[in-house]
Amino acid sequence: MRNLVAFPLLGLAVILQSAVFSQIKLLSGYADLPLILLASWALQERVKSAWHWAILGCAMLAFVSSMPWPVLIIGYLAVIFVAQALQKRVWQAPLLAMFSVTFIGTLFIHLLSFAGLTVLGTPFSFGDVIGSITLPSLLLNLLFSIPIYAIMRDLARWVYPIEEFE
Repeated sequence: MRNLVAFPLLGLAVILQSAVFSQIKLLSGYADLPLILLASWALQERVKSAWHWAILGCAMLAFVSSMPWPVLIIGYLAVIFVAQALQKRVWQAPLLAMFSVTFIGTLFIHLLSFAGLTVLGTPFSFGDVIGSITLPSLLLNLLFSIPIYAIMRDLARWVYPIEEFE
């Protein structure tokens, strides 16, 4: 029952990503709302359904994105893995963990996307991709990660109350 909140929330995130966040550009980079949302959900200590959310998010993104689906699956599942590994180790500094996961996840997904598109024959210059797309996207992701982390922390407290958790 608790996992049902993922459907409307991830659906809204994918819609906002394709309609709003893709239009908020810095150079050629834009924020990745599903990445930030999944990372902040996986960093919550009470959450047990982060992997389910990641699979659902990948499925929803595969319908609206032209990125090859293996890139999406590997990238977002790696973000969840890093988030859960950091959540167990950096428990007293949640914003530091959020910034770390956002930084690592953005770089990994962009490198994976670059490799996937290069294999498919899309000609990109690595320097141009890093300078015009990855670094501006990283800055926007770090900027948006603070309010999204606060929203997801409150949602996790609502979905997993303390009296039921213990």
